[in-house]
Amino acid sequence: DEMEDIARYTGMPLIERQSLFHALNQKAVALKASNKLNKTYNDLNLIVAHLGGGISVGVHQKGKVIDVNNALDGDGPMSPERSGTVPLGPLYKMALSGDYTLKDIQRMNYGNGGLVAHLGTNDGLEINKRIEAGDHHAKFMVEVMCYQIAKEIGSCATVLKGEIDAIVITGGLAYDDFIIDEIKSRVSFISEIL
Repeated sequence: DEMEDIARYTGMPLIERQSLFHALNQKAVALKASNKLNKTYNDLNLIVAHLGGGISVGVHQKGKVIDVNNALDGDGPMSPERSGTVPLGPLYKMALSGDYTLKDIQRMNYGNGGLVAHLGTNDGLEINKRIEAGDHHAKFMVEVMCYQIAKEIGSCATVLKGEIDAIVITGGLAYDDFIIDEIKSRVSFISEIL
């Protein structure tokens, strides 16, 4: 946990943001990026986006992850299996409606959220086949996910005050050209993308 104190606070004093993310993967690819950039990790400012069943986007400043979305608890972009950030008003109304248990809502956030909720699957190959067959809804939902990822990357750029050596993309979804092209189209103005 290397988060700066300023990144921990929320508008509710009883709820603090936590450093819960794909730490080992993010650190490993940050080190690979530093080698590719011919600099040491401790001299770089990077934004690292892990794109898998969950999505975490970390702000790596001079060797420390000073801010990151909590990919497990519903912070940040939606992913193949997770809801990401949702508006609190409708969420607490849903929670207090009596129609859902805590376990139901937790599953909507983690495991049955994101693309699973919208498309019935988290299988990227199946989703790609649906898109290739002309499924406009599947394509749109992947575009929504990419939009949210790009928005999170853009948000992280403000933490580094625009001083970014590279944006690093990793995880299983990094092998999907459509997803990478969608994200690049929105964030390539910020920095080099690895």
